[in-house]
Amino acid sequence: MKVLALLLLAPLLVACGGSDSGTIRVETAFYPFAYVAEQVGGADVEVDSLTSPGVEPHDLELRPKQVGAVQTADLVVYQRHFQAAVDDAVDQAGRKPGTTIDVAKLVDARDPHTWLDPATMVALTAAVRDRLVELDPDHAATYRANADKLTAALMTLDHDLRAGLAHCERDTIVTSHEAFGHLAKRYGLTQVPIAGVDPSAEPSPAQLASISRLVEKQHVTTIFTEELVSPAIADAIARETGAHTATLDPIEGLSDDTSDQTYLTLMRQNLEAIRKANACS
Repeated sequence: MKVLALLLLAPLLVACGGSDSGTIRVETAFYPFAYVAEQVGGADVEVDSLTSPGVEPHDLELRPKQVGAVQTADLVVYQRHFQAAVDDAVDQAGRKPGTTIDVAKLVDARDPHTWLDPATMVALTAAVRDRLVELDPDHAATYRANADKLTAALMTLDHDLRAGLAHCERDTIVTSHEAFGHLAKRYGLTQVPIAGVDPSAEPSPAQLASISRLVEKQHVTTIFTEELVSPAIADAIARETGAHTATLDPIEGLSDDTSDQTYLTLMRQNLEAIRKANACS
């Protein structure tokens, strides 16, 4: 009912798709998907993210204007079961087949943080390319060339992650919340999250005690915090166990501190953070 009310409030006299300039308009749920759309679309596509920099994507609530944008965009890229407000807006918009990309359909997993596996980003790049070619065949060659360039960069990233994490003294990473399952699975790591998939869900005292014991037993040197989540609990575990804290970015969105970064540079920073924490050679 809440999203329906917002739709009724959204501007009614809008075009059925595209922007005033005539370029293709892509609405994305949050930063990693916007990054792919921007890289593939280039100057021929107008890309917007429903999640503003500094906003925790799990907590997103849409304004009426944003709900209207989901209605009228040429293409919507989102991931079902990650942001309820976006799911509701897409459902209420009654979008035509072929005008949405649901990243959840590209990978089968409980952990919604799919973009932390470069292979998923490669699949998303191909999906965005194909939809843009269908929507705007006049620029098909450009979209294909841009997609090839991004795919090559993502494959190089995957190679460097695999090589950089192949020989480490430890394979455990203790993280602020359960965001790194895809990364851990792909590169042979064991994730021990402080909070669950939703970072706002606080762990019980028993869970915290169990994590502290594991940190001490396995000689974990680093408790990883995040840019968009309070580090208070991670700091407390670090103080109790004598570990250090460092940032491991789930790349759910950019912040003031990371506004000059990209998905690729942030993933490489994550690689170096894990290598240092786990004494990789």
